[in-house]
Amino acid sequence: MAAIVRYDPPEFTALCARVRTILRRGGIVAIPTETSYGLGVDPFDSAALSRLTKVKGRAEHKPILLLIGADDQLYPLVESIPPAATALMEAFWPGPLTIVFPARADLHTLITAGTGTVGVRWTSLTALADILRVVGPVTGTSANRSGESAARTAQEVEQTFGDEIDLIIDAGLTPGGLPSTVIQVEGRPQIVREGTISRARIREALCERGFFLNEGQM
Repeated sequence: MAAIVRYDPPEFTALCARVRTILRRGGIVAIPTETSYGLGVDPFDSAALSRLTKVKGRAEHKPILLLIGADDQLYPLVESIPPAATALMEAFWPGPLTIVFPARADLHTLITAGTGTVGVRWTSLTALADILRVVGPVTGTSANRSGESAARTAQEVEQTFGDEIDLIIDAGLTPGGLPSTVIQVEGRPQIVREGTISRARIREALCERGFFLNEGQM
């Protein structure tokens, strides 16, 4: 079975060292997020990405979002930051907003699914953001088999994946609820998925900064 380690601030340095070691050898770490648990691998490791899609039973045509813990971690992932993206980052990051940026050309196609874009979120969960500031960006796909409900406890992750993953960071019961809102920012900003942050709040934040939301459906 995967090792389960309780998130304990006094043991933070040791935990980060362990996570970094696992990620560097192509491992999978289950991480708490603002809503449920996710599965994190090194987004620059093609073998780890392939292992992740196999473990989840995930279709390769579905993009994989990435999580960061600091704004400087964004730059190795994206080709550019459109002005509307900057406005949304100022308004909502860290927070439950996934922004779809133009992706760097060298990002693996398992992340972009051939779209040329990458969804990135700066997590507002303090425990996760603190870890990511040390270990760098990771994938943030939900901790479940494709088509099943996302795990909200470390024990549910363990029951689902057993020894198919390497480490589970136990931060207790996650809140559940709506997922992050997803918005693409190339051209006129457009909501891909309305989640925790409402369309009205997105529209207001953009208008205050001189941008307008495309109200059409994707």
